[in-house]
Amino acid sequence: MAYHFIGIKGTGMAALACILHDEHKEVTGSDIDKYIFTEDGLRARNIPIYSFSPENIKDNDTVIIGLSFDRTHPEVKAAMDNPTVKTYYYNEYLGILLESYSSICVAGTHGKSTTTGILGQVLSLQDECAYLIGDGHGYMPEHANHFVLESCEFQRHFLAYHPDYAIITNIELDHIDYYKDIDDYVSAFQSFADQVKKHIVVFGDNEHLKNLHYNVPVTTYGMKDGNDYQAVNIEQGPFGMHFDCKHNGEILAHVELNEVGDPFMQDALGCFALAHVLGMPADLIVQGLKEYKGIARRFVIDEVKDSVLVDDYAHHPTAIRLMIDAVRKKYPEKKIVALYKPDRYSRLQYFLDDFAKSLNTADQVCLLDFPKNAVREDETITVTIQDLMDRCPNAILLDVDDASAEKLKELAPAAFVFMSSKDIYLLRDKLEKIL
Repeated sequence: MAYHFIGIKGTGMAALACILHDEHKEVTGSDIDKYIFTEDGLRARNIPIYSFSPENIKDNDTVIIGLSFDRTHPEVKAAMDNPTVKTYYYNEYLGILLESYSSICVAGTHGKSTTTGILGQVLSLQDECAYLIGDGHGYMPEHANHFVLESCEFQRHFLAYHPDYAIITNIELDHIDYYKDIDDYVSAFQSFADQVKKHIVVFGDNEHLKNLHYNVPVTTYGMKDGNDYQAVNIEQGPFGMHFDCKHNGEILAHVELNEVGDPFMQDALGCFALAHVLGMPADLIVQGLKEYKGIARRFVIDEVKDSVLVDDYAHHPTAIRLMIDAVRKKYPEKKIVALYKPDRYSRLQYFLDDFAKSLNTADQVCLLDFPKNAVREDETITVTIQDLMDRCPNAILLDVDDASAEKLKELAPAAFVFMSSKDIYLLRDKLEKIL
């Protein structure tokens, strides 16, 4: 009996497939033929990846379905119509799997993947720790105690989880193709918080999180006074970041990291808080923070000759603004070239002016059009890439091709910041080859 994944190259699906493989289960999957970065970990484990076909569904299989697919998909229909096949959607299966471990869910608008990655690294210094990160990476050691899971709020998918512990990194309106308004969005996080069984750690500088109701003990972290864990004496620059962690009125630890940017500092501090709540000594937590090596598509830096190539998943105006700011802190003498490829029409239309403001904090803006398979959510969504171009003076329109890479080469030396949840990293790869 195999575990078959429909849409195995999805970021969460790939990570879960790796976890089940680590549990010595037979794993197969299907997806589009186009290369997606998440397949690297699957191929390293020799997990078969097939083209979509109903013939991939075998009797007595357990089929895990990606959240983008419904019964109209031939494989999904074949699985659901086969009485010998058990079917689960991705989040449904994870909700069941979590019950076997001391579970920790990481939720929030921004910073979920990075926080999950950091926490998995830190906790592994004290105990066997499994993790599932939304960059396609999953790991399940033989005798795992903790299981750290990135938990996405899109369409309230994270309500399939009832974790023992949780970190909520922040709340800022997103996924406006599904949520009616900020109140609707916040209500999803309230429902999620209601399902946590033992303890919640939240970013205390966020007003929405301060106003949630909590049924279990809550610990706060942040930069402002009044938080249970506070970052003070903060310094950032080309060297990285230094800060002290203050707890109960005393300096608990001094932290020096190579990374820069307020988002990373917040994520690291949140992980410090939860690990400390779980009983880890401060010096061991600091060691874990220092040993963190990063994850795929989150502030990945490559220095090529006199230029810098940064690849990041940023696809929200706030994330874009903070990413550009972090690169300026790290490379204050470099010209910043911001590149962005939008993913959802509704997100660009709703945040159009905010996207422009964030991108225009760079020295040069380059834009790529929507993916060819992007669909307008309804007839009210009329935005085009030209609308964003018009709001970014001197913006350059590019594509994922050799000609665009040559245009970028003409802007070198610079810090090129590639930002998108889509395949903008392919243009980064082309540029790297010719610099």
